[in-house]
Amino acid sequence: MARARMKRLLGPAAIVFCMAAPAGAFANSLSGDYLAGRQASFDGDIAAAAKHYGQAVIHDPENPTILERAVLAEISLGDIDRAATLADTLVNDGHRSQVAHMALVARHAKAEDYEALIARIKQDRGVGPLVDGLLTAWAQLGLGDMSSALVQFDELSNEEGLRNFSLYHKALALASVGDFESAAAILENAGTGGMQITRRGVMAHVEVLSQLDRTADALELMETAFGADLDPGLGAMKAALEAGETLPFSRISGARDGLAEVFYTLAAALADEANGEFTLLYTRITEYLRPDHVDAILMSAGLLDDMQQPDLAVEAYVKVPVDHPAYHAAELGRAAALRDSDKIDAAVEVLQRLARTHGDQPIVHSTLGDTLRQLERYDGAVSAYTRAIDLFEEKSKNQWFLYYARAISYERLERWDEAESDFRTALDLNPEQPQALNYLGYSLVERQEKLDEALDMIERAAAARPDSGYIIDSLGWVLYRLGRYEEAVGHMERAAELLPVDPIVNDHLGDVYWAVGRKTEARFQWRRALSFVIYGSSAEDVDADRIRAKLEVGLDQVLAEEGAPPLQVANDEG
Repeated sequence: MARARMKRLLGPAAIVFCMAAPAGAFANSLSGDYLAGRQASFDGDIAAAAKHYGQAVIHDPENPTILERAVLAEISLGDIDRAATLADTLVNDGHRSQVAHMALVARHAKAEDYEALIARIKQDRGVGPLVDGLLTAWAQLGLGDMSSALVQFDELSNEEGLRNFSLYHKALALASVGDFESAAAILENAGTGGMQITRRGVMAHVEVLSQLDRTADALELMETAFGADLDPGLGAMKAALEAGETLPFSRISGARDGLAEVFYTLAAALADEANGEFTLLYTRITEYLRPDHVDAILMSAGLLDDMQQPDLAVEAYVKVPVDHPAYHAAELGRAAALRDSDKIDAAVEVLQRLARTHGDQPIVHSTLGDTLRQLERYDGAVSAYTRAIDLFEEKSKNQWFLYYARAISYERLERWDEAESDFRTALDLNPEQPQALNYLGYSLVERQEKLDEALDMIERAAAARPDSGYIIDSLGWVLYRLGRYEEAVGHMERAAELLPVDPIVNDHLGDVYWAVGRKTEARFQWRRALSFVIYGSSAEDVDADRIRAKLEVGLDQVLAEEGAPPLQVANDEG
């Protein structure tokens, strides 16, 4: 009877009827919870989806559609045990579901029930060819049958597209049982593809080399892969190697770790190709199998934040232990998630505390500076950027943004000499950087200083970013300031096309139109600009009173009252 109700519910007429009914009609009902769960899924609200689908299952405990959606939501939420319980019902009723099999495979792996895991995969009730093949190999290793595991890895490597994954996991498996020579041979073979050049793959290779007393090779590999700018985890590895210590092989300590690594490897491979919701399933199962897998925790948290689930992201980030080398990365992520949930003061507090505990990391201070700058706390931003800059022994190209951001903060504090110096340092480090060229050029235009140089900067920025409305606006504006009004028109019109609701751009276009005698169009643009200010534009520098004055008496009169020079067309020599 319940299934018949659900079939009717899924029909177009039933959906229209249900949506038209009063909200109270859905309370504690199958239809209400199902529709609420679907809406939560569409909205990306994982917790709400899990809650409502869970309630719907109570009303109709055998409905395969509801069960599968509930399993998916529970895995996404990280409750794999609950997902597996729901999956039991779904699979035992004879329904095929990849997501249900994922939950059941994960439960066998967690329990280290390798025989049951292999049996499920043999019954074609696994996850997919690659995952199933790798899981089978690791499960065989878990049963103590290394020979069969190696055969399975080799067979899998012969299948198209699976070689890189298989050989990488074979190397990890060999290293996990102490065969570091064989592991190194695989990791050093260029024909194995790119798995071993990931951060995690390089760290595994470094540990293998250290176990072989090949310290010089390990340090050379780190230098080649990461350069000199190392995060705390990599820095600790390098320091230990330089001190003559032998690094333990910590990537994999047993078969269950290997099973967890299968899901993480797939998550990392999917990160740039699949949607976040799908990738999250793999990172959640990795966490379930290996709660100390910090890379998986960080990936889950990042995915959740990208999915606009900042509260769940915060919950994930706090799982990283305080004494872990990646703690500062987790706290930076947590601060970003707090900002995304409009908990700005909490984000600042996290960053300020991190600056005290991890003050040797420039990214901590630069992130604090960025946050304070966004909050218009420019004095604090300057201090934070200065601390970040001071941590570097010498300047390099990738530091341009620190000087650029500090320059903006100085400019907002009306400390122009310091701002200009930092803008020019940013350009010394990265001469054709469009943002820095545009900001310095525009600022010089506004100050009526070095206009020819400003024009050159903005033209270079526009050539690099021809579709940036802000840069094209700057180009039109500097031409206007130089009295080259006719030339300015086309650029300002293009900027208005790119940024049609930006009040500053529309205000500028109005001024340019006025300067070429198109006064009716000028007043139209000023009214547009004013309307966007009134209706909540985020622009900070719009002078609404000045726009109103231009509408009332015209631009010429406003300039006269301000004591500014009158509009004047440039001569033939510019």
